[in-house]
Amino acid sequence: MAVISLLVADDHLLLRDTLVALLNARGGFAMTTAATLEESLAAIRSQGTFDVVLLDFVMPGMNGLSGVAEVVAANEGGAVVVMSGNVARSTVDQALQGGARGFVPKTLSPAQLAEALLEVAEGGVWLPPDYDRDAAAVVLPGLTPQETRVLRYLCEGLSNKEIAREMDLTEITIKTHMRSVCVKLGAKNRTQAALIGAARLAQSDAAG
Repeated sequence: MAVISLLVADDHLLLRDTLVALLNARGGFAMTTAATLEESLAAIRSQGTFDVVLLDFVMPGMNGLSGVAEVVAANEGGAVVVMSGNVARSTVDQALQGGARGFVPKTLSPAQLAEALLEVAEGGVWLPPDYDRDAAAVVLPGLTPQETRVLRYLCEGLSNKEIAREMDLTEITIKTHMRSVCVKLGAKNRTQAALIGAARLAQSDAAG
């Protein structure tokens, strides 16, 4: 397999250097490092798109969802994997909502981390083992992972309030996702979105 270009962005020097050393020992990665959001964006501007950006969720310049989305937009054509010590479902959901293709806990073993980065570099999605993969792993073309999850719950007959509870998000956020899903699917309302979505999800699940 070709060498994977990887940007490791974390403000903790010891952790960052340890990750680089472990991945270097494994081989297969060409790495660049950054300690802030601005350094990460500067590295992408100067070196071009990375195959994968391993992005610390909490570091100087990051503001949760907006920081993830900014790096995702800058690294267009590549992937972003968020790394955090906080593995709460809401944190994972924020990462996915920002466009990340993976989320790795800082407690992950070196072998698991390498596996996650390889999977994402090959076009896959990697999430913590206890995350609800059935609702998140399959991403429909044109929709974000978060929108796909909202659509799946909609097709199961859940209300916005129920979806918000399942995803640990506010009902207002779910309504925003629902509007986006309707626009992207060309649906006039929730009912039509559910009909279109059910057909597309069935096709996607069958193909997978």
